Amino acid sequence: MNQPLPLTGTPWPELRERMAAMGGGDVKWRDGRAAVYVFNAGAEIEQVQKEAYTLFMSENGLGPSAFPSLAGMERAVIGYGLALLNAPSGAAGNITSGGTDSIAMAMKAARDFARREKGLSGPFNIVLPRSAHPAFDKAAAMMEIEVRRTPVKNLLADPAAIDAAADSATMMIVGSAPCFPYGLIDPIAALSDLAVARGLWLHVDACVGGYIAPFVRMNGADLAPFDFSLPGVHSMSADLHKYGYCAKGASTVFFRTEALRQFMVFNCNDWPGGAMITPTLAGTRPGGAIAAAWAVMNFLGVAGYRALHAKVIDARERIQRGVEAMGYRVLGEPQLGLIAFTRDGLNLAATWAHLHAHGWFISVTTDPPGLHLMLSPIHAQVVDEYLAALATAPREEVSPGAPTPGYAG
Repeated sequence: MNQPLPLTGTPWPELRERMAAMGGGDVKWRDGRAAVYVFNAGAEIEQVQKEAYTLFMSENGLGPSAFPSLAGMERAVIGYGLALLNAPSGAAGNITSGGTDSIAMAMKAARDFARREKGLSGPFNIVLPRSAHPAFDKAAAMMEIEVRRTPVKNLLADPAAIDAAADSATMMIVGSAPCFPYGLIDPIAALSDLAVARGLWLHVDACVGGYIAPFVRMNGADLAPFDFSLPGVHSMSADLHKYGYCAKGASTVFFRTEALRQFMVFNCNDWPGGAMITPTLAGTRPGGAIAAAWAVMNFLGVAGYRALHAKVIDARERIQRGVEAMGYRVLGEPQLGLIAFTRDGLNLAATWAHLHAHGWFISVTTDPPGLHLMLSPIHAQVVDEYLAALATAPREEVSPGAPTPGYAG
């Protein structure tokens, strides 16, 4: 039922109290009870996010000439990301509103590149593993591009299957670093070799991993190459509001060269208002998100990120040991902050419901059915509590047609 706007205003203290009450039933993410949707680096980082965001909340990144401060902060943040991802001199990028925005704009750039540089007219297709994010499907639906998903091999992208599915109309192939469902880094080096050999545009979706993997490597982990150090990588997406611990919504999209980035830019001057030039899907770009990203990254620095991500890896390793001791099987060999695990014959929907009833909000996998955690530094403090809650879950056997919770993120 439509609700009319109140005829008179309400004092802010009363509204604030009502809003707090509205949030009373939300997951207690500040207590580490959510392993999806929120990346909790602690109260200090939250305060930096809020204060930096509000300082530039009304400014608009659409107008760099009016707000050179935002343009400068964006250039700095892009520079930080390019350096972390081993981009060559001349690489470029932009801050976007989120991973879907970054992926959509990379696809637009690849499509326009195929048209203008390769002389192709379409219809186009993209080839990606089954584990790649649905944001590619959303962008493909908007641009009427065929999506060809290929089977995974040991839960990873299979370069041979991608090679077989690609043809002369393929405008992009995709690998994830890591994929969301399993938290595993695809064999990006092999995909890079394929891209170079066949002249294909390779996009690496590092929305989850772009701002954690470099620091995990600095902390001593042996991670396979996944970034611009590989010559076949044309573009990458990496979310600042995930493991960059910046305010929502902020992501980054990167290109090997400025010339490739130019294929992303939208430029329209055939209307009475003059030229309208936008690098991302959004027109208005919230200044607060750009400012908060700059502030958090400078507040933490390399040392701060290394310390926070060490906590994430510690939490994941302890949870992995704990669930394996209970008889669960971890999917693949996770190296970053995501972990998925399953147990044959167990009704994991009932397990999820039990955890939810006890205040834990986690996500799931559906193929195979499993429980899924995306961990933050806060979770290092609550590992034992989580494992204790999991241990008390009912050991119901799976039944045909049992409902499976979904992920709507």
